[in-house]
Amino acid sequence: MGLFDFARNMGKKLFGGDEDPAEKIKEHIEEDNPGIDDLEVTYEGGKVVIAGNASSADALEKAVLMAGNIEGVEAVDTSAVTAPVQTITVEFYTIQKGDTLSAIAKAFYGKASAYPKIFEANREVIKDPDLIYPGQVIRIPEED
Repeated sequence: MGLFDFARNMGKKLFGGDEDPAEKIKEHIEEDNPGIDDLEVTYEGGKVVIAGNASSADALEKAVLMAGNIEGVEAVDTSAVTAPVQTITVEFYTIQKGDTLSAIAKAFYGKASAYPKIFEANREVIKDPDLIYPGQVIRIPEED
């Protein structure tokens, strides 16, 4: 997939002080592992490199978002991950101030009631559909 850019100063506060960022990010991904085997994570100067074997393209995209939506991360490199090719169209969307999943669903799918599709596609990234924040990046899969 390559290199993904994120807003470094936004996201979930996961590490600080003397903590090892790479280990904290790895633990975070493994906590809700979307399907990455033999996961390895390195972190240097805001860049995360993920290595391993993804069971699906969706799993890789979710791992990227899990790592990228962490404060202090500005890029995620996936060139060391093997993964199947994505078979559907997926857009990545950066949440703006005032957004709701319903409003995003209306913009992408034409109906606010489709927000559960967005929530399910991002379950590892969004724990509560009412708790999203500006700067957070999510996946928007094509409509069925």
